[in-house]
Amino acid sequence: MTGRSSTRKAKADTRGSRRNQAGRRGPTAGRTRSWRDSPLRRITPWLFLAAPLALLITFTYVPVASMISYSFTDWDGVSPDRENVGFDNYVSIFTRPELFRVFFVSGYYLAASVVQIVVALYFAVILSFNLRFRNFFKGILFFPYLINGVAIGFVFLYFFQDGGTLDSVLAWLGVSTDHAWLGDPTSANVSLAGVSVWRFTGLNFVLFLGAIQSIPSELYEAAELDGAGKWQQFRHIIAPSIKPVISLSAILAISGSLSVFEIPYIMTGGATGTQTFVIQTIKLAFQFNKTGLASAAAVVLLLIILLITWIQRRLVPDDKVDLV
Repeated sequence: MTGRSSTRKAKADTRGSRRNQAGRRGPTAGRTRSWRDSPLRRITPWLFLAAPLALLITFTYVPVASMISYSFTDWDGVSPDRENVGFDNYVSIFTRPELFRVFFVSGYYLAASVVQIVVALYFAVILSFNLRFRNFFKGILFFPYLINGVAIGFVFLYFFQDGGTLDSVLAWLGVSTDHAWLGDPTSANVSLAGVSVWRFTGLNFVLFLGAIQSIPSELYEAAELDGAGKWQQFRHIIAPSIKPVISLSAILAISGSLSVFEIPYIMTGGATGTQTFVIQTIKLAFQFNKTGLASAAAVVLLLIILLITWIQRRLVPDDKVDLV
């Protein structure tokens, strides 16, 4: 009896101590605090985004807002005084032929963009198949895009000059010419557009090649079993699969042809009818001290690119392609 009573007493004491400890710990004693319940978890993504957002706002959106505000003034870029002129700068851009004529120069680069997209797509399709030395040719095609634009401008400046590389090569082939390649507007713009084809074909080539290589190989195997040739594989497999990338290349081509700067500025400085919209804008701002008019020109260029992009996205939407 004595042993049983002492055992009951010990159990009762144990329960009581457990109840006392539970009472001291409170109702959350059995629940472990996790990382999901921490307030730091909610603000951590914003901490990572703080630096890039600050840089984006400081160096992109604030300058754009300032540019738009300058476009409604006659500011010369130096004086602290500026007068609001309303939409006069925009009216000048569309009514003065010497300011609006530079848009026609972009037509040469737009045609060159079409050429470079076609050439890049052709080589991307060819080199996506199992060919000898295909990695070597991939490097050759992409290498020009890695070269600095200033260096390219100086190299081709000597290439097209009188008695330069091009004339020497033509002389070796038995073709004699005394044509000044950068001496008249048509020849100069065609030459400069050809330089842009040589430089930017590699970028489009890499975009197309990456999209083509992401296509499952089972589709090619099934097409070969059905007797489909290379042209049928391109038409029914490759072209539908890379349609979004082609659309992206078209947008880049249009925006790039409107904002050409490096090559014509270095090679001709905008002379002989090669002045592009960006070169004209820079000259208005820093050579003629018409920052307000230059800002209006930059805003017009931005709006034109956005409008063309919107129209292109409406005409060619990115539909999901399901080939399987």
